[in-house]
Amino acid sequence: MTIETKDVSVTLSHKEIVKKASLRVKEKEFVGLLGPNGSGKTTLLKSIYRVLKPSGGVVLLDGNDISAMSYRDTARRIGVVSQFNNLSFDFTVQDMVLMGRAPHKKAFDRDTEEDYRIADEALRRVDMLDFKDRSFLTLSGGEKQRIILARALAQQVETLILDEPTNHLDIKYQIQIMDVVKSLGVGVLAALHDLNLTLMYCTYVYVLKNGSIIAEGYTDDIITEELIRNVYEVECSVARNPVSGKLNVTFFSKLREEMQ
Repeated sequence: MTIETKDVSVTLSHKEIVKKASLRVKEKEFVGLLGPNGSGKTTLLKSIYRVLKPSGGVVLLDGNDISAMSYRDTARRIGVVSQFNNLSFDFTVQDMVLMGRAPHKKAFDRDTEEDYRIADEALRRVDMLDFKDRSFLTLSGGEKQRIILARALAQQVETLILDEPTNHLDIKYQIQIMDVVKSLGVGVLAALHDLNLTLMYCTYVYVLKNGSIIAEGYTDDIITEELIRNVYEVECSVARNPVSGKLNVTFFSKLREEMQ
């Protein structure tokens, strides 16, 4: 399945947050969406998974206008892991993950043994199976994030949209989560802050600044010292790691330079 936005704009409170953004996620492609805070990454993602309605342009799934599809049909095809997971009501961890099975059911259908098997397997993949009887609200931010990913895995979708999926996670779980997502063999569109994780996992990236896509291309070609300086306003070096063979970004502190 392919996801495509064509000249998508989003206006909130009379301010244009996203400006004619066009991107494409091909089948089984891992695409990164980069940009500083306030650049419009989350807003653009919300317009794709239908929390926000674009003020212009169109979102396409396999060439079909997503606005003409039912929300249930969209949920069967796109799973979402967002960065905000606050709830007004409490659920067990297992119940949270079982919610991922809802798009595959009719109204009032009960959970089946197969649903429970799929939910438990999703929890196992994010190393949270022992927590399945815990209250979701008692979990740490990082633990909640892993449960939300498990819920998306339980949907058994063709594409995942991730908004800062490693937010609040220790390094071990950052890598674990990204490894799990990569292993699924589905299309992924991930908004990321960590440029080194982007270099490790993404094959293609789009860069947002002030609501506009200012650069796109294969990850190793796009993430350069010049681009980082332009977008994030920091100094760094980008060099290939002799052990992993991957590019790595090292940032420099202006404070340290001033103290020397």
